[in-house]
Amino acid sequence: MRKLRPLVIATAIFVGTAIPGGAQQPAAPPPPPTTPYGSPIGLDAAKKVMAAAEAEAMKNNWPMAVVILDSTGHVVMLHRLDNTQYGSIGAAEDKAHSALDFRRPSKVFEDLVAQGGLNMRILSLRGASPLEGGVPIVVDGKIIGAIGVSSGASSQDGQVAKAGAAAGK
Repeated sequence: MRKLRPLVIATAIFVGTAIPGGAQQPAAPPPPPTTPYGSPIGLDAAKKVMAAAEAEAMKNNWPMAVVILDSTGHVVMLHRLDNTQYGSIGAAEDKAHSALDFRRPSKVFEDLVAQGGLNMRILSLRGASPLEGGVPIVVDGKIIGAIGVSSGASSQDGQVAKAGAAAGK
């Protein structure tokens, strides 16, 4: 038995280093700073956000569905531009909820899923839409709502959502 002990220890060390599962994972990055929720966006401010989003979509001839939520998660405005597929309405709302509930653009989740590996766990997060196009609307350092846009390529949805959110400041 004494002669086998070094062999068992050497085997355990070899197996522990040869199997990728035995390797340590890189440390997770620190969570982003938490932006507090503020008073819900009002109708006049939502109209400005919607007008900017629509102008960006129309400038590029992109049919889009645009949803604006207040900080409580309720719909303030929803517009579906002509020739926008109906499925984009729900997708836009999901993106806006994701941005509001997780206090960050939905593109964060898209980028994590694109990296694969352990980041695929994001797909099991309830309400985390892994598609670009959801952006929080932040005024005076507080989230007053969110905008969700859908119907184009992810980058197009993101461009329109950012244009809308910027008008809310």
